[in-house]
Amino acid sequence: MQTIVQILAAELGKREDHVQNVVTLLDEGNTVPFIARYRKEMHGTMDDQTIRTLADRLTYLRNLDARRTEVKNAIRSQEKLTPELSDAIDAALTLAEVEDLYRPYKLKRRTRAIIAKEKGLEPLAELLFAQLPDCPLPEEAAKDYLDPEKKVETVSDALAGANDIIAERISDDAEIRKRLRNLFIQCADVVTSAAKKGQEDTVYRNYYAFTSPVCKVQGHQVLAFNRGEREEVLKVSVVMNRDAALAVIRRNIVKRPACASTAFVEAAAEDAYDRLIYPSVEREIRTMLTDAASEGAIGQFALNLKPLLMQPPVKGFVTMGLDPGYRMGCKVAVVDGTGKVLDTAVVYPTYGERQKRECIEKLSALIKKHRVKHIAIGNGTASRETEQMTVELIASLRGTEDVSYMIVNEAGASVYSASPLAAKEFPEYDVNLRSAVSIARRLQDPLAELVKIDPKSIGVGQYQHDMPEKRLEMALGGVVEDCVNAVGVDVNTASAPLLARVAGLNAGVANNIVKYREEHGLFTSRSEILRVPKLGEKAFEQCAGFLRVPESKNVLDNTAVHPESYAAAEKMLKLCGFTAEDVRAGRLGGLRARIKEYGEGKLAAECGVGVPTLNDVAAELMKPGRDPRDELPAPLLRRDVLEIKDLKPGMELKGTVRNVIDFGAFVDIGVHQDGLVHISEICDRFIRHPSEVLSVGDVVTVWVKDVDEKKNRISLTMRKDKRRPARSAQTE
Repeated sequence: MQTIVQILAAELGKREDHVQNVVTLLDEGNTVPFIARYRKEMHGTMDDQTIRTLADRLTYLRNLDARRTEVKNAIRSQEKLTPELSDAIDAALTLAEVEDLYRPYKLKRRTRAIIAKEKGLEPLAELLFAQLPDCPLPEEAAKDYLDPEKKVETVSDALAGANDIIAERISDDAEIRKRLRNLFIQCADVVTSAAKKGQEDTVYRNYYAFTSPVCKVQGHQVLAFNRGEREEVLKVSVVMNRDAALAVIRRNIVKRPACASTAFVEAAAEDAYDRLIYPSVEREIRTMLTDAASEGAIGQFALNLKPLLMQPPVKGFVTMGLDPGYRMGCKVAVVDGTGKVLDTAVVYPTYGERQKRECIEKLSALIKKHRVKHIAIGNGTASRETEQMTVELIASLRGTEDVSYMIVNEAGASVYSASPLAAKEFPEYDVNLRSAVSIARRLQDPLAELVKIDPKSIGVGQYQHDMPEKRLEMALGGVVEDCVNAVGVDVNTASAPLLARVAGLNAGVANNIVKYREEHGLFTSRSEILRVPKLGEKAFEQCAGFLRVPESKNVLDNTAVHPESYAAAEKMLKLCGFTAEDVRAGRLGGLRARIKEYGEGKLAAECGVGVPTLNDVAAELMKPGRDPRDELPAPLLRRDVLEIKDLKPGMELKGTVRNVIDFGAFVDIGVHQDGLVHISEICDRFIRHPSEVLSVGDVVTVWVKDVDEKKNRISLTMRKDKRRPARSAQTE
């Protein structure tokens, strides 16, 4: 039997020694970001996602091993564990297979079969099920088991009990269940219908008469009809050809077609299928589809979350945040280039023309006073009207102020603004104004602001509130952790929530770092971080490389070079003819050439590190304090706005991808309503999923395919062969 390490190596296509090293590192308490970044020689440069996948599978396989042991011990305690059964349990590849093998031995509630056994009918069932050549007719055999005291008064009573015992035995047969499960997966259909006749039009109308093979049903369809069923709008069932299923059972139980008891056993098989197996397997298939759909949705959510968090920041500019609203007005916050609040206000652009003019005048004054460069508008209620007002505001300022705006996803802003964290951060501001501050900061540094919000509330997935909460939190938490550590964190400016996402730190230690900073002033070196209460040597090892100290005299403290590699970095610089001052002044343009001339392997050996670490150190020295997000395309800032009535088929537009889902992507094209690019309209070649081509935050060129003003729907295409000639729209 393969070991867990061998299984993982085969599944991931990695060397066994590399997999074993990762398993050992994880068991020693090392974090995924630390392993991925600073132990590359040990695992062959696996990325963080591969290591997380390995960790997930490691947990599953260890749980599987533990469950195998539990099941064998339980069966052994009944003195029924045979060598063959033990081998079968050891060979089971999934928890479902283990449970199938355990089913006949599992303690059950009082079933009809158990009651029949208590009446002494098990020998009769065994006799009939054996289908021996000399087996008497069932009616004759049953006469020997009549017992009025046990309420077996007639032949029919005896045969009914025998039927129940045989039916349960067939239902508990692991091989039969495995074959039927595979048959359902390959041949059954998922069928949905309206829960009531004449059901009114709802968002589930596509599922009022829907049929799809189990093997082809899409994850987003599963999640949609599951929700429709919970809301009692839909009925959902798994439909299987009964004759085909019974044929599978017969092939496993019929031993002699001509035997006198064969017809009885076949009838028991039909009862087993209808009463026990079909309902159970249907539930299993529904669970399997839901689990697969949930995993797919969680994976897509994680896929969307990463580029959203990694959007390039618009740093160093005074920014105005607008949190739109009708009844409570539009909340305004102006923050400086570091996110510090400079001013706040509330305006009412939706109350009428006079109020809109007053709003423009007030915001113009704020812009001029604080030299505002960018405006961030939340995409919630009243966003369209606020955006239109902003365009008029920018037009009125032309010639005096150069201002642009961007629609910002405000999902989770209200949750954050009402949280204890926001109250601690902005005790002097109203809840609504805190939301405006958050929106402004989301434009300046999406990652630093979004880490304060529960990832489930960010809203870049589908059906996230239907997902298994623990699994969703684990997956999304991993994405946030990877993003934060990939960028690095300035220990002297970072908030506690941002610090808590650094490898090796938790909320308590993060708060201690902030408290230490407030009491003792800015950190002046990485080593000083060790003075923070409850931050020990192990935590320092994990976090040090991801924390930046720009104020340090040692330039390495403001890079991703780990303290354990400082000596190697200094020796590399010396051997290549450079100094720390060259690093600080950015004079390492020829470093790569000198490393190549010296020889990577030779230089790495002399510095006491592996080649991957040598290359990472060199990259950091060439760009100390760099932000990897700055290398990505800049976000799309606008000065004008379109209305849906302005859109014409064939019109060319620039847009920003806001969400990627199973059947396409939603793109912000400067109209209040995002347009949908269906998966078939994304590119000219076949793709299985939109994420193969698009990510959240991508700036793309699209063409209007169709517009339905009544339903507020915009269909877009990215395929040039599908566009119709029309004039382009100027959106920048």
